[in-house]
Amino acid sequence: MHEEDKEKNGGYEAEGNALVGLIRERFYQAETSKVYDEKRWLKAYRNYRGLYGPEMAFRENEKSRVFVKITKTKVLASFGQIIEVLFSQGKFPLGVSPTSVPEDIAEKAHLDPQQPQQPQEPMSPYGFNGDGRTMPPGATANDLMQTLAQDYESLGFKEGPANRGEPQIEPARKAADAMQKLMHDQLEESKAITIMRHVFFEMALLGTGILKGPFTDLKEYNSFESGEDQEGNEINIQIKKVKTIPSIEAVSCWDFYPDPNATSIHDCDYVIQRHSYNKQQFQDLAEKPMFDYDAVMECLKEGPNYQTRGFESSLYDRENIQSIYKNRFEVLEYWGIIDKKTADECGMTYEGTGDVIAVNVWICGNKVLRMVENPFTPSRIPYLVCPYELNPYQFFGVGIPENMEDSQMVMNGHARMAIDNLALAGNLVFDVDETMLVPGQDMKVFPGKIFRRQSGQTGQAVHGVKFPNTAYENLQMFDKFRQLADEATGIPSYSHGATGVQSTTRTASGMSMLMGAAALSIKTVIKNIDDYLLKPLGQSLFYWNMQFNDTVPIIKGDLEIKAQGTSSLMQKEVRSQRLMTFMQTASNPALAPFVRWHTCLTEIAKSLDIDPEQLINDPEKAAIYAQIMGMVNGNQNNTTAARGQSQMAATGEVPPGASPTDPSGAGGGNIGTGNVPMPGEASFSATNTQPTRGEQTQ
Repeated sequence: MHEEDKEKNGGYEAEGNALVGLIRERFYQAETSKVYDEKRWLKAYRNYRGLYGPEMAFRENEKSRVFVKITKTKVLASFGQIIEVLFSQGKFPLGVSPTSVPEDIAEKAHLDPQQPQQPQEPMSPYGFNGDGRTMPPGATANDLMQTLAQDYESLGFKEGPANRGEPQIEPARKAADAMQKLMHDQLEESKAITIMRHVFFEMALLGTGILKGPFTDLKEYNSFESGEDQEGNEINIQIKKVKTIPSIEAVSCWDFYPDPNATSIHDCDYVIQRHSYNKQQFQDLAEKPMFDYDAVMECLKEGPNYQTRGFESSLYDRENIQSIYKNRFEVLEYWGIIDKKTADECGMTYEGTGDVIAVNVWICGNKVLRMVENPFTPSRIPYLVCPYELNPYQFFGVGIPENMEDSQMVMNGHARMAIDNLALAGNLVFDVDETMLVPGQDMKVFPGKIFRRQSGQTGQAVHGVKFPNTAYENLQMFDKFRQLADEATGIPSYSHGATGVQSTTRTASGMSMLMGAAALSIKTVIKNIDDYLLKPLGQSLFYWNMQFNDTVPIIKGDLEIKAQGTSSLMQKEVRSQRLMTFMQTASNPALAPFVRWHTCLTEIAKSLDIDPEQLINDPEKAAIYAQIMGMVNGNQNNTTAARGQSQMAATGEVPPGASPTDPSGAGGGNIGTGNVPMPGEASFSATNTQPTRGEQTQ
């Protein structure tokens, strides 16, 4: 290998390994093209920390070095708004629902009475022994329906809505609900909210947030099973079990090197992640699946090989950065494509049949630590890249510090000038005529200072000069550029607690209008998170469960992942209020048949952070409870009416609606007026005999 090629590939010879040389060449290209972005990020980081860069040159007359950290305030305000919008309800803003026309799974199914059931012996009224459907004592018909719904295909269920009175289930909706619960449980176990906080912070600071995964991970947990001790006593035995879960991790922009020819993660032929491991962390790689144990041990013998970058000394505020990393190992993790010829030369086994193979390769120095075909189906690069502000012509986005960089610089300049001017205006500057003073005097000025004048000289030898105060003009310009920073970032000062910004904020309606306008800017950011992070993460988790999770068969179906970050911008109180208003409007008898009341109640419960399954019955149970409540209410009404009549008869009270002057006590119904029937007449209730035809004609 030529010396220039060795330098280009990081100083390592591949020793005949073409794969190592290919990865190092691509890493060099990606690292070179990333220099401009690293400079942008260093400026953003310094503005956040309140540090002047080496390019900043102060004039000799500038004494103040103050740095007003408005950038830090804006970054933290944006970060807080993102966290508040997405995770205020304590749940991950990710939902699953059936597609409009579900495939491979029925949207609705019902029990077909025309389809004959295949009896099996021996039979019980609700099943046969050993089929898993035998009803326990006290079971109801509703319990039977739920049991039948667990395996609707084998029990005569047919796709389509049910007729009235037939049991009905919704397999697609049940599958979506099961998948959503499973994904939320997996995200909770992987500490997704904590990891997302790191992603969102770097997204607001540097303009891009990067998430890696999901990957298959093993989690240990304790389980207790009943057993017996040596004496035969029943005890609980603790058993450690291991289950497979998906895991995710945050990746820093500083350690991520994408394909320099790509403008998005979908256009990348490859990406490379740079790892920095200490000796113990590097040694642990030998125990991970598909890692070459011998290669790891050889790298340990060769010693640390970490190469520091120029930005690291500025990033970590250390001058001796090389001494800090002298005991660390640099590992490159490659995700991308290689040609089939290179894969064959390396002795790699693969199943792909095309000209290129999607692979995952780990290298340290000139050693290959791991070399496998991309395990994901469909093949994908397991990184999600989300911009704070999208730059359509570059891979990395634009963050808050970059948007307000000029405003921050001008605010710092006017703040320094105001402080320097106040120092001058608050003190006297002395004009001294040395010809009038005795030579050799100390010119320091302090209270009680005595100046000796030469004899015969007249006039004032020392004059005190006071400079004008121009700090007000400087602070006016400071406020002006602070407003420009508000407009550039879309984060007004009043949104993060600043007072006295505008007179509009003095009223509640004015503040509401301003906060509504401020929400428009953050809505764009949340929409980027939905499109570039949450929805792709949900789809990746869905594919992971479809590929690796065989424990919950109900989750498999034609489902759609929905990111719910943007919808979370609507306050819970406002959403529940709107739902209640809708239900009041829909209570019109003409509109009631068109409304899904169960869905309305479910959405109201969700807006109030209440689990709908704990409080709301499904339609089948609701019908049963309605019948029971109707019977109870009917009995109560009859009992109440009887009690009321007896009380009125005893007290002589007039029934409701009856006129006190009406001797019949008939009340206000549609009863005609006339004489009270007398005993013996046909209309008298106690007369059992019917009048003859002659009597009727009379």
